[in-house]
Amino acid sequence: MKTVILIPGQRTSFDNYRLAVEAAGGRAVFTETAERLPAFAGLLLPGGGDVEPWRYGRENTASYGMDPRRDELEFALLERALAAGVPVLGICRGMQVLNVALGGTLRQDLPGHSRYEGLDRLHRVRGADSLLAALYGTHVVVNSSHHQAVERPGARLRPVQWAPDGTIEALEHETLPVWGVQWHPERLRGGFAKQGAANGDLLFRAFLDSCGNAAKK
Repeated sequence: MKTVILIPGQRTSFDNYRLAVEAAGGRAVFTETAERLPAFAGLLLPGGGDVEPWRYGRENTASYGMDPRRDELEFALLERALAAGVPVLGICRGMQVLNVALGGTLRQDLPGHSRYEGLDRLHRVRGADSLLAALYGTHVVVNSSHHQAVERPGARLRPVQWAPDGTIEALEHETLPVWGVQWHPERLRGGFAKQGAANGDLLFRAFLDSCGNAAKK
């Protein structure tokens, strides 16, 4: 039986994530409600618009593309997953949701990290000892398509990758199977693979392995 990964939202909006989960050997299921959920072994929080700033105690100074209903759904699902010890992978916005849910804050505007002429930027990150370092080493090239970033990490979230300007590019929880990356592994695999850059499939496989191991406990 394939490992079931829950993704908040509509399948048509996040098909790249579905393809990445399937390529790693899992099965992606989608939900637009926190009620009557199917059994799932992992939660994947995908990229998208900005988190409402009130959730981290700030007024809106540069946030846009906000979706209160999406925030409500993702924060509810994340709370449930964290309480149950279900593995979580947050990607771009998903890492920011994870950070805010655990009491962290965000920088509302960050120059030099958004897409350029419609394409992801590529840049090198340095890493600390972590799951990501085990997969990619302590220096690796990743993609960038965001204008916000982690400011203060949430409780028990440890920064493990940084961009050259010091921006936090990845987080790992100190005790739970929970990870966040500011970059987009679903766009660094298959037909989106970039020569010399991280192979996104490695992260999805590691996440699926963690989900499978957690489900056996």
